[in-house]
Amino acid sequence: MALQPGRGKIEGRHYLPSTPETISWGALPNARTRPVLSVDSGTTVTIDTVSQEGILEDQGRDPDAFLGGFGVVPSEVLEDARAIAASGVPHRFGTDGSDVVTGPIHVRGAIPGDMLRIDILTLHPRARYGVISTRHGAGLLAGEFPETPAPALDADARRWQGYRTVTSFCAVERRRGRLFGAMPSGSQGRIRFPLNPCLGIMAVAADVTDDAITSRSTGAFGGALDCRELGPGAHLYLPVQVAGALFVVGDPHYSVGDGMIGATALEGPLRATLRLVTLRDAAATAALGALREPFVETEELWITTGFDPDPREAVRRAARAAVRFLQTRGGLQRADAAAYLAAAADFGIGRLTDGHGTGFCRIRRSDFNEPAPVKSRLPRGGFARIVGASDSDSTPDSDSTPEAGSMPEAEVGRPGADRQIIVPEPTQEAVTAAGQAGTDEPAT
Repeated sequence: MALQPGRGKIEGRHYLPSTPETISWGALPNARTRPVLSVDSGTTVTIDTVSQEGILEDQGRDPDAFLGGFGVVPSEVLEDARAIAASGVPHRFGTDGSDVVTGPIHVRGAIPGDMLRIDILTLHPRARYGVISTRHGAGLLAGEFPETPAPALDADARRWQGYRTVTSFCAVERRRGRLFGAMPSGSQGRIRFPLNPCLGIMAVAADVTDDAITSRSTGAFGGALDCRELGPGAHLYLPVQVAGALFVVGDPHYSVGDGMIGATALEGPLRATLRLVTLRDAAATAALGALREPFVETEELWITTGFDPDPREAVRRAARAAVRFLQTRGGLQRADAAAYLAAAADFGIGRLTDGHGTGFCRIRRSDFNEPAPVKSRLPRGGFARIVGASDSDSTPDSDSTPEAGSMPEAEVGRPGADRQIIVPEPTQEAVTAAGQAGTDEPAT
């Protein structure tokens, strides 16, 4: 069954759905963007993200009709995707970014100069299918794929077939306890590949007030990182640009390859539970040395980042960040750091197209006898509170009652305690309690 909004397990202290009032379509926040939820540092938040695939104009902006063409029954279409597609949320296909971006979340007390650490606790697929789209003019092989005629001049949401986008539909399957994407392969039957769910977009607000920031952007604020390592158990560090951080997520992937050569990866909606932690200067220095740029930490890797429209320059910037990290956090001389990177580091590209190149430098922690970080766990105690009261996960609300039920079978990540749902008012920092209903599960 589809993991419909507000149903099934809500593992975080707070719950943020994707609704026409809590999302932007194709844009990242700036200093003037109003938050839709306010939390204390250290609080866990569960966010139901929505994929843009199935609701875009070149797919008719009608997920029931579009997905129904692939055999998806109405009960498997997400209600929040329907609501956003049918809403008046402005979106200009081909001009605005394509991604549905949920938030922003105001983190109380976060100020410029702090680092926001995002602990990725769990990522649950919300549907038993995903979509890969090949669009004209997009991707590394633009002009070669899709192998269909150019889009019609009068193509729009009502005449969406005129865009001539090619869609590859993938079923999500469970095999020997792991999740796989499955797609037809002509005479070979079916191709199956393991899923690596991640959030393509994680960002804080940029310190600008007037400029629109497309959801494809990357920079010191994070953005469309498309980093496959940002799965459950990973930590992302972002430098806070404006008061409250104003954190957003979007562009959920079921699987993404390094470089992401196409218009999309395997796109699919995720239920993400994250912990947002503000780090002051001393704590940030202990974790990152002098580095104050987006940084990824996993059990096995340290990953520095670099951003530039030229992928070569993006990788160069990731290398410079790695030298700074190894010098100020690891105590290496600069020359030794550069030599180590040449001999042992792995470099990659998050995205090779769209003029927003992201470079990665991957450093093995084990090369430095560095112990693995303590694995992030969902708290055992404590239930949901109305935002405005104390959010500390360590203080339970004795008047709250957890919901009964088991974890969804298609979980990707670590289980945690049951939580009540909190649904934010669209334009206020306070949220109101809402009961959970149903026991819908994601793909099995």
